[in-house]
Amino acid sequence: MSCILHIETSTTVCSVALSEDGQNIFVKEDFQSCSHGVSLGVFVDEALSFADSHAIPLDAVAVSCGPGSYTGLRIGVSMAKGVSYGRDIPLIGIPTVEILCVPILLYHELPDNALLCPMIDARRMEVYAAVYDRALVMKREITAEIIDENSFLEFLEKQPVYFFGNGAAKCRDKIVHPNAHFIDDIHPLAKMMFPLAEKAVALKDYKDVAYFEPFYLKEFIASQPKKLL
Repeated sequence: MSCILHIETSTTVCSVALSEDGQNIFVKEDFQSCSHGVSLGVFVDEALSFADSHAIPLDAVAVSCGPGSYTGLRIGVSMAKGVSYGRDIPLIGIPTVEILCVPILLYHELPDNALLCPMIDARRMEVYAAVYDRALVMKREITAEIIDENSFLEFLEKQPVYFFGNGAAKCRDKIVHPNAHFIDDIHPLAKMMFPLAEKAVALKDYKDVAYFEPFYLKEFIASQPKKLL
């Protein structure tokens, strides 16, 4: 097992955690201020001081890499890259939508055939969303989607789908299929990153510190070549 620093700043919540041997040993969360540029530095300093004062060597730093808030992602990834470079430890990037799935899988009873649909608010009736099965196998890639009555119908007609994240609440009035289920108060949090980060360590799935960038979904979509009609 490894000691990993986790950083999550993709939404309005700013959080930092340290995990060791599959358990969180330090957690800091700010649900109120939205001032990630202030809170994150303090939280990371406290986490690193905790590790150093307990003589725990840091093995890697993991960061939520999007999609989400442009500013939040930029701040989080910049901090993670700084720690990675300064301490000469590997950098791990974890999709925000996968982090959202962790508390659902750990703490909620779901049918075997359930699908998970994490949603991140992208303003108005648009969300960033993906679809996974309970093994976190992706069934639909991350997209920016404007929600209407037909959204996710191809999945809802076949099996139960659980919607959660800060973009899900506004979709209740649009997605009314009997197979649609909504779970409230699910946030991407640093303390939920450790199972995914430990998997990345086991696979040595590390990012290049010099070239790694957050997944700014709308910028990515805009950069794709347009198909001819």
